[in-house]
Amino acid sequence: MSLKCGVVGLPNVGKSTIFKAITGAGAEIANYPFCTIDPNQGQVIVPDERLDILTEIFKPKKTIPTTVEFSDIAGLVKGASQGEGLGNQFLGHIKEVDAVCHIVRCFEDDNIVHVNGSVDPLRDIEVINMELIFKDMETIGKRYSKYEKLIHQDEEAKTHFPVYKKVKEALDQGVPVRKLDLDDNEKALIKDLALLTQKPVLYVANVSENLLPHGGEKAKKVMEYAQQEKSAVIVISGKFECELTDLPEEERSAYLESVGLKIPGRYLLIKEVYSLLGLITFLTAGEKEVRAWTVRKGTKAPQAAGVIHTDFERGFIAAEVVKYKDLADCKSYAEAKNRGLLRLEGKTYELEDGDVCVFRFNV
Repeated sequence: MSLKCGVVGLPNVGKSTIFKAITGAGAEIANYPFCTIDPNQGQVIVPDERLDILTEIFKPKKTIPTTVEFSDIAGLVKGASQGEGLGNQFLGHIKEVDAVCHIVRCFEDDNIVHVNGSVDPLRDIEVINMELIFKDMETIGKRYSKYEKLIHQDEEAKTHFPVYKKVKEALDQGVPVRKLDLDDNEKALIKDLALLTQKPVLYVANVSENLLPHGGEKAKKVMEYAQQEKSAVIVISGKFECELTDLPEEERSAYLESVGLKIPGRYLLIKEVYSLLGLITFLTAGEKEVRAWTVRKGTKAPQAAGVIHTDFERGFIAAEVVKYKDLADCKSYAEAKNRGLLRLEGKTYELEDGDVCVFRFNV
């Protein structure tokens, strides 16, 4: 499943540092704006301790995790929607992603220049949000004007215009589209516009190592802002995460404990992005392989089977489903069946995160 999260923010907020930490990719990191022009891409393994337990039980020949894709988009600046700092090119890159990971600088460092001269997370968030709003106003403005003229003579204009009007009025007031209470039909009518402020957002407060795990006053402001917007937020230290990945495996636990963390911040970020994209994981487990598979929330059993192989969907008969926790407790499919925990599900069953499945099919 090729859903992608774009990593955005002002220049010098730690975007490329965090991208490097989560992907292991060598994004260029420099103390000047626009060192990243073409977006760096990275396939990232989604951490899943369930795979480790199932691997212990089934002792397969191989274990395969699922992944999510990140795109490191160059720093936006004020005026980007008017082309400032290659802005239109960068905004175009955001149009191509499905969700946004917004890195907000919450650390002080005299050696890293802030593009606006001082560290102010709420101001920085507003700069990015307003540039995205300006771009969306431009995008919807053209279509709005066209349909406004045609509303009395064109059926498509009659259905689309009221939604465009609602969206345009919100944008004119500085309100991102994701804050609007749009129903599924309204969302479908504006889908082709690929509006930037409609994309779900995860705010990432990038703090100094000494402020972990809670983040300090600046991170608190980001949390309050995100809460008002009903967006997710996490605290991370990009510098710490990079140092952590450079350490030998056996030294990482002690280093995490030294700052009050149990798991790396990047694990939390990856999982939050996975959820933000509306994704869940189902599992398959046997002696041949233990594997995690990615589907959208609400995917029905035949379509999930089709992710493994198109023949599975085409000839779908049923799915044998057991919850991960039940299988981990029972230690085998046979015992799960004995306890009545293995269910047979049909074509209308919607998969849930952590379902372990065996698909029956006939082609």
